[in-house]
Amino acid sequence: LIDIGAQNCHESDDYGSHTGFINPRMIKSVGANYVILGHSENRKKGETDKLINLKIKSAIKAKLNVIFCIGETLKEKKRGKTRSILSKQINLGLDKIKKKSNIFIAYEPVWSIGTGNIPKPNELGKTIEFIKKKFKGKSPKILYGGSVNPQNISDLKKIKNLNGFLIGGASQSSKKFIDIVKKTYN
Repeated sequence: LIDIGAQNCHESDDYGSHTGFINPRMIKSVGANYVILGHSENRKKGETDKLINLKIKSAIKAKLNVIFCIGETLKEKKRGKTRSILSKQINLGLDKIKKKSNIFIAYEPVWSIGTGNIPKPNELGKTIEFIKKKFKGKSPKILYGGSVNPQNISDLKKIKNLNGFLIGGASQSSKKFIDIVKKTYN
């Protein structure tokens, strides 16, 4: 299945003057069905959990599927704060959102993005389980992003309860991206 999405959206769902931003209704109107929200690059630029929550609510109202990115920095990981950081991001990002059926969680450890370093399979499996347990009832689909490449995709796809991948840098090379797709489905 191939579908279209956007990398971010404005928190308002109206067509007002939001220079430099695209509202979720505009994204939907051009045929896209997904939007990535809460990515670490946007968080680094000051995007707060409260703002991400508003964007998620707006995207859901526009009937978009949300890929909600969460992840800890290397400093937070070294301090043993991974679970508390992920809990905070999930709790605040999804605050007062009842319908979560069209939300995907993308676990993207910030320390892994673009570094070539990925969590050990056992560690990643435990983190995925932790994220799933944060949801009462049916848990969302969990994606992994962070230095996914043709060399590690075969190992990553063996992780239990992992539903897919959010490919970053490797998607900029058609050969690497096609290799990832082939290895994922072989």
